[in-house]
Amino acid sequence: MTDGTPPGADKAAFIAAARSNDTAQFALITERYRRELQVHCYRMLANYEDAQDMTQETFLRAWNGRASFRGHAAPRTWLYRIATNACLDFLDKHGDRAPGPAGPPGAGSEVHYLQPYPDRMLPEDPQEAVVARETIELAFIVAVQHLPPRQRAVFILRDVLGWPAPKAADALELTVASVTSALQRARVTMRGRLAGRRLDWRRPATHELSDDERDVVKSYIDAHERNDLDGLMALLRDDLRFTMLPDPGALVVSAEDAVDGWVSSGLFRPGYDDWRCVATTVNRMPAAALYLRRPDDPDHRLFTMAVLRVVDGKIIELTGFDATGKPWLGLPAAL
Repeated sequence: MTDGTPPGADKAAFIAAARSNDTAQFALITERYRRELQVHCYRMLANYEDAQDMTQETFLRAWNGRASFRGHAAPRTWLYRIATNACLDFLDKHGDRAPGPAGPPGAGSEVHYLQPYPDRMLPEDPQEAVVARETIELAFIVAVQHLPPRQRAVFILRDVLGWPAPKAADALELTVASVTSALQRARVTMRGRLAGRRLDWRRPATHELSDDERDVVKSYIDAHERNDLDGLMALLRDDLRFTMLPDPGALVVSAEDAVDGWVSSGLFRPGYDDWRCVATTVNRMPAAALYLRRPDDPDHRLFTMAVLRVVDGKIIELTGFDATGKPWLGLPAAL
């Protein structure tokens, strides 16, 4: 089938590189799709490192299968098909890559393999549907993980990327009827897990943080650096959802429980009271990178990242990630 894209220089160059067996030229042409393919793999897998691996696997499969590219579809379509199936193969082999016991709608602790996505690695074109804020935020990524793998692939191809049903069916080797049925079931699940949020994922949306978000992350950093537990508490909504990943089962669903947990774990006590923080963004969400200085260390070392969802000037979701040993976050290891 064709995808409606007229033949052009890009497709001709792609075919020429594939037929010439020129590894360097083929890599040069496919590289331009790396960032958007990696975001696609991330939506499928919710894990940045796995998305990196599957993007590389996509390019390897594309090179090995280059003879199968006949130019009937655009190079982008062909690569997305390969990437989708690489992710499906990954999920088939990893039985642990599924959410645990169901929690409250929007809860994230079941997806213990969730990792943040650094904004600096997103595609640069702000008009691309692939980087719409609503489809890269943590809650959306978590909700997608509650779909069975093939249903997940159908949903992403159809409702996020906007592929027509025949095109998605061709990519997944399914019938159009199967794709339509899978999409209907996926939409029911997504609406249930993202209740109260905007569900028109392909409509243009802002990518910028609001003034409220900027102010809250600034106040969060200030309270942390001053060891001000009351100040932190004042930023939290009573119905806060907090989880610390990758620890399984760490979800708490109230501000009081979250603060009690922080106190019992020693937050702001000696050894956990010398903080410096850096404002950043991941998944197009406000975040703070937290650096801790131990008594015997002259430097503040990168410790955790707190990703915040802000509603009406307060934090309603706080997802903490272990930030050590993750250079891809693009943060200095020490301050």
